[in-house]
Amino acid sequence: METTLENLMFKGVPAASGIAIGRPWVYHPQKVHIVRRTVSDVETELARFEAAKQTAMQQLVGLQEKAHAEIGHHEAAIFEAHQMFLDDPELIKAITSRVSQQRICAEAAVDEAVQEAAAELAAVEDEYFQARAIDLQDVGRRLVHLLLGIDTEVKDFPDEPVIVFAEDLTPSDTVQFDRSKLLALVTVQGGPTSHTAILANSMGIPAIVSAPVDLSAVEHSELGVVDGRTGEVLLDPSADRLKALQAEQTRLQAKRAAAKARSQETATTTDGHQVEVVANIGNAQDALQALEYGAEGVGLFRTEFLFLDRHAMPTEFEQTNAYREIFDVMRGKPVVVRTLDIGGDKSVDYLGFKTEANPFLGWRAIRMMSERPDLLLSQFRALLKAGVETDLRIMVPMVSRLTEVEQARALLRVAQEELAAEGVPFCQTLQFGIMIEVPSAVLVADHIAPLVDFFSIGTNDLTQYTMAVDRTNERVVNIASPFHPSVLRLIKLTIDAAHAQGKWVGVCGEFAGDPLAVPLLLGMGLDEFSMSPVSVPEVKDLIRRFSIEECEDVASRALRLPKTEAVRAYLQSIVSAKQ
Repeated sequence: METTLENLMFKGVPAASGIAIGRPWVYHPQKVHIVRRTVSDVETELARFEAAKQTAMQQLVGLQEKAHAEIGHHEAAIFEAHQMFLDDPELIKAITSRVSQQRICAEAAVDEAVQEAAAELAAVEDEYFQARAIDLQDVGRRLVHLLLGIDTEVKDFPDEPVIVFAEDLTPSDTVQFDRSKLLALVTVQGGPTSHTAILANSMGIPAIVSAPVDLSAVEHSELGVVDGRTGEVLLDPSADRLKALQAEQTRLQAKRAAAKARSQETATTTDGHQVEVVANIGNAQDALQALEYGAEGVGLFRTEFLFLDRHAMPTEFEQTNAYREIFDVMRGKPVVVRTLDIGGDKSVDYLGFKTEANPFLGWRAIRMMSERPDLLLSQFRALLKAGVETDLRIMVPMVSRLTEVEQARALLRVAQEELAAEGVPFCQTLQFGIMIEVPSAVLVADHIAPLVDFFSIGTNDLTQYTMAVDRTNERVVNIASPFHPSVLRLIKLTIDAAHAQGKWVGVCGEFAGDPLAVPLLLGMGLDEFSMSPVSVPEVKDLIRRFSIEECEDVASRALRLPKTEAVRAYLQSIVSAKQ
């Protein structure tokens, strides 16, 4: 915690950019105490659960409609996922079997089943799965509240604009807040890829997470300031400080509106260098949002959604149709698809996972190919068939050695040969690449580059593995910065190794959407920036303000700095001068 003399400044992790000024308000969700009661009438208890389930479904439909109308289809999809959890046969079975076999009350059965399933999802080292764990817990909380007769609606939200402070926030909490009165979000828990961050970005309001805020101090403060660029939270600032922040807030709002108005234009530097700015997506709703915000394609299409909540692998037919839906939305624009990136998730039993001491460093992602080549082969076949009219680019994740690239390429050739022999039309313009997430892959990138068409750097995982930090752990999350000199040097090594072989490089981690990283990555020679759709307009606007020569000088200077703080401070001065 950073403090002023009055102990009223806190520093958290930036999650959504912008400045908010207004009255602070602390949200306290109603606490519940679950008693694991034994029941004698099992049928009545099952009927209680079914009634709560039906009411929960009605509420979730209402929240989905509210989110769609007030925020967008991407955010509404969060509550569509909640409905799918509520209808999941495995979850329902886990709950009802506890009631009927252990003869416990429905609220205890729900809590136990949900927590067990959520723990399995949270253990997977991927933001998609961790977000699904939060979704599942949100659904469980809703069911428990209904079973205990506790109102799930937020009824005490103020009638004036406020900055919301909370220990943590669920999607259900956030979407119920009156958007017209919501200035910013600050949470003590959570990471920069949490639902709080996603919703705040979509609503265009600042957000800070993992902020060691004293909530009791917030309740006694009259005015709060949130700077989503720096992660700073100020309570009751001085008059001079407040005046300066108000002027900066006005300037940023005008700048954001101008960037959105030009979002469909290309991102071309002042010296005529055009840069590809694309989006990270996970479904068709994301793809539509990407086009709305000016993305020129997809730099990361996550395919894990097809393999979750099932008892068997999706068929090749199912996969082909799902991929084709995305490709049709993008209408011939480039789409980079990441093959299955999963591991350590016990809920996907059909994939053959076993208990491992550290599943995140174990049998996962591309490493599954040795025992389950059928997974990757079926995915290759489905993608090739779906991508006939698509600028298709396939990449495999979690590569740590050259052998894995050779094996994946060999399996891709098998898929192509099989489809040719069967007389089935398939993509003939495919590009094949790998994700750079593991430091060992960077150090042999010069050997890998001749075998691929491109590299895509996953800066989230590359940072995590380089710094040996769990980025979901609030106690150490500040260490895991892609601005650390070690991570920057690995990025530069990757780009240089690819360019030496005439191959292109993209970044698909959150780093690509950070304005401070734009001149640095341009100066390093990055070819493609892929990010959350809502970040596209601002990044495009910033690219247009620099020349490549300027950026090369910025990168050269930044790469010589010894600490994360020094790099960020230097880049902040450069970017601020352009804004």
